[in-house]
Amino acid sequence: MKITRKLLSTAAFALLLSTSAFSQEAPTKDTVIATVNGVSITLGHVLSLSSRLPEQYANIESAALYKGIVEQLVQQELLSSLIKQKTDELKLALDNEKRSLFAEEAIQGIYDSALTEDAIVAKYKELYSNVEPVSEYNASHILVETEAEAIALIKLLEDGGNFADLAKEKSTGPSGASGGNLGWAGTGQFVPAFETAMINLEEGQVSDPVKTQFGWHVIKLDAKRTKPAPELEAVQTEVEDALRQSTLQERLATLEAAGGIVYSEQEIDPSVVKNFELLKN
Repeated sequence: MKITRKLLSTAAFALLLSTSAFSQEAPTKDTVIATVNGVSITLGHVLSLSSRLPEQYANIESAALYKGIVEQLVQQELLSSLIKQKTDELKLALDNEKRSLFAEEAIQGIYDSALTEDAIVAKYKELYSNVEPVSEYNASHILVETEAEAIALIKLLEDGGNFADLAKEKSTGPSGASGGNLGWAGTGQFVPAFETAMINLEEGQVSDPVKTQFGWHVIKLDAKRTKPAPELEAVQTEVEDALRQSTLQERLATLEAAGGIVYSEQEIDPSVVKNFELLKN
């Protein structure tokens, strides 16, 4: 009999725990996390602050982030309770904070509505459909101090010398160790005299001595290719950024054209922008 009662008691206790666990409500944005002098700090406040943190906070472990945000909100409430009267300066700051917050929210809405698949493709075509193919060059060079040295190198090459070996032996430039090769590059990445000589070479051809501020060069054009306009996937981030900005500017232009802006005719000396004493009057 005692054993039966004990089993029943254990079962009842287990049922109580189970019922208690299931009856606990899931947290919502209105769930109160703490009260400070009667003011509630809710889970919504925590989530709102968390959602607006800079990107680098995303890697913080959740428990540490949660604890830090709650502590910050509690401390801010404690400190803000010390302000017994809203000064004009505070009211103006609150106006600006509200304006900024609402504007940020509106901008995000504009961005979200702008990034449709069709709009992204259209912006890509606008930016890249008329882009001319770009010529790229793979060149090598040997850099020496004098024209006489450069002429001597050209003679060695004409007699069958190996360009890469001579670059490793004779070049004073950093590319000498790799046989003088400079890799693939487009125009605008070389000093003008070097670039002019390079782009006028045929593949495999060696230049006459070329003088720049670095010294004298003997240039060989190893290869040339034409780079087409990039595929959408390669530039999608740039296309989306451009689409966001153009959509925002168009929307602002529409809002401005609606005629809701009236500027005061009173002339204001621009130097007043640093006269913070006016805030205290």
